[in-house]
Amino acid sequence: MAGVRQFDEEKVLSAVLDVFWRKGWQSTSMADLAEAAEVQRGSLYHAYGGKEALFLLAFEAYATRFLGNAAKALEAPDAETALRRFFQVAISNMTSGTPAKGCLTTKTATEADTIGPRIQQRLRDLLDALQLTISTALSAEQIQDDLVLAPAEAAQVLVTFTRGLAVMERIYQEPERLRSTADCLVRMLVPSVQARA
Repeated sequence: MAGVRQFDEEKVLSAVLDVFWRKGWQSTSMADLAEAAEVQRGSLYHAYGGKEALFLLAFEAYATRFLGNAAKALEAPDAETALRRFFQVAISNMTSGTPAKGCLTTKTATEADTIGPRIQQRLRDLLDALQLTISTALSAEQIQDDLVLAPAEAAQVLVTFTRGLAVMERIYQEPERLRSTADCLVRMLVPSVQARA
């Protein structure tokens, strides 16, 4: 990556991530990325090799941050608290920005015909890592005893459910609707919550 030191790489990748998140993969051009990063387009090509490489680097930082936030949220004394905190992170992620930017992973996945195999694989890797993170957290004895499903099954449901939430966010753009729907799933997965309701 010759030339990377000509500019602040962290700042560049943050700006690049924001453009991809707002505009989507297909609608983003190298000119858009260069303008946002305040770097000459030729310098971006020279340093990174193109749009796909820039996306993958920016997405890596995004994925690391999101997985870390999810893992921290899931550190809880009981299943109800863990799940509610997890949904706070997931919903905050997709409703951030003004206007809300949505879920980067799901938005990118909807462009499956144009993103190419490397980006498709990176999206799968993130969702697999998220599922493992959730399953591991829910496997704690004090948590898994509260659940109606095995930790691995609950994790699969949660990952799939958050993809649906991301689509609903795009259609309705109502965070309260997302929180209310997530609360329904928590009550379904943790019978003690239903019993108290």
